[in-house]
Amino acid sequence: MRYRTLGRTGIQVSPYALGAMMFGALGNPDHDDSIRIIHKALDAGINFIDTADMYSHGESEEIVGKALKGRRDDVVLATKARFSVNHGPGGGTPVPPNRSGASRRWLIRALDDSLRRLGTDYVDLFQIHRPDPDTDIEETLSVLTDLVRAGKVRAVGTSSLPASDIVRSHWVAERRGLIRLRTEQPPYSILNRGIEREVLPVVQEYGMGSLVWSPLAGGLLTGRYRKNRQNTTHRSQFGFKHLSDERRLDAVEQLVPLAQDAGIPLTHLAMAFAIAHPGVTSAIIGPRTMEHLDDLLAGLDVTLTDKILDRIDEIVPPGTDIGTLDMAYDPPAIEHALLRRRPVDERAAA
Repeated sequence: MRYRTLGRTGIQVSPYALGAMMFGALGNPDHDDSIRIIHKALDAGINFIDTADMYSHGESEEIVGKALKGRRDDVVLATKARFSVNHGPGGGTPVPPNRSGASRRWLIRALDDSLRRLGTDYVDLFQIHRPDPDTDIEETLSVLTDLVRAGKVRAVGTSSLPASDIVRSHWVAERRGLIRLRTEQPPYSILNRGIEREVLPVVQEYGMGSLVWSPLAGGLLTGRYRKNRQNTTHRSQFGFKHLSDERRLDAVEQLVPLAQDAGIPLTHLAMAFAIAHPGVTSAIIGPRTMEHLDDLLAGLDVTLTDKILDRIDEIVPPGTDIGTLDMAYDPPAIEHALLRRRPVDERAAA
């Protein structure tokens, strides 16, 4: 395994990071099997594990904690906080006040709960799971600074933060003497290349590491989803719209023969593409079964030629997205129509 430096933290991580979202009730409820998957990934040289408090309502962190007993010092452990663990997305009930967000009050509580579930007294990377427009970035950076000084966190980062907010966070950190964001975790795949325009260049400019999620485009780049075929996979039961997006499926139909001509599975093409960008430190794999992990590990040594990358650029031009992932973050101005529409009586020019 060739290791890469996570931004300017000095921390060495593997180009593949093991995502733990599928460990627990959401994906694989068998704790022993999930632990075996984690151990096999570690034995293969993957030393970077990414989880979050909300994955299966904390169960994912508990599984990771069990798996790391006796091996904690060998692993770069990352987790995330922002959402309520037992409410909100997937929780089925409204979130009570002060039980989510990026405020001092919530992040301290969320991290302490994560450390308990993970069975450790620190995490190497603590990330804000999604932007929180209701909390001042100075408030968030202030508490993150205190958590690092307390020894509970080694480095801090974000997930799905727009490029402009990344720049603003560094501006605030410099002027207030607060800790700087060291990593960003955006979605990135052959089908979703929008971050190539601003996010990745900004990440590189500020010496940050990037841990990209969904390099298999939410499952579309596994080869299991094709046009005019009935899909009965684990993911299909959740009703994700991106799995049936005709534009995305059209691109997949062009990528399948490209992978075949290269003599590699589509999954290997997708992963090799993601880690080939100089702004990408690691790409997250999220196996649910041992079979999934074995397939991805078999592609560790795949290198894409310039000819193949040029062909990918023709299918999906650099800096463009084909459709969107259901899990992708939309800023308030996109999510809420009233923020981009004047009152009716003010819309006319005369």
